[in-house]
Amino acid sequence: MARMHSRKKGKSGSIKPIKKTKPTWVRYSDIEIEALIVKLAKTGNTPSKIGLILRDSYGVPDVKIAAQKSITSILKQHKLMAEYPEDFISLIRREVNLTKHLEKNRKDQVAKRGIQLTASKIHRLSKYYKKKGILPMNWKYDREKAKLIVS
Repeated sequence: MARMHSRKKGKSGSIKPIKKTKPTWVRYSDIEIEALIVKLAKTGNTPSKIGLILRDSYGVPDVKIAAQKSITSILKQHKLMAEYPEDFISLIRREVNLTKHLEKNRKDQVAKRGIQLTASKIHRLSKYYKKKGILPMNWKYDREKAKLIVS
């Protein structure tokens, strides 16, 4: 599949294991993994960061296989989900950083193009999240509100 805003092909990435059973060397039970996720979320980690910490520090290769639930579903169950999805926040953060950069460097045309592309990704993603019911239907993107959301 091709990239969104370029004429390049996609990058290859890691592939999840074909085996859908819990590895024998994982020494944590479902309840312990769920407790770890809740503890890490309360310290302010995002779902992707929680997955990385569980993989690197606790030896849990895949939470969905080990705990029979995804990290986000566990966080929803314990009412620890953020108001906005993580990918949406990262796009907004990128756009805010680009606007700050552009205020200092007004003639940076590449940064201007980057803001346009990022804004289009934000609008596309907001349309998807409105359709799924994650964002309210009357939600509208505003750069001033974005600075408040990110900070």
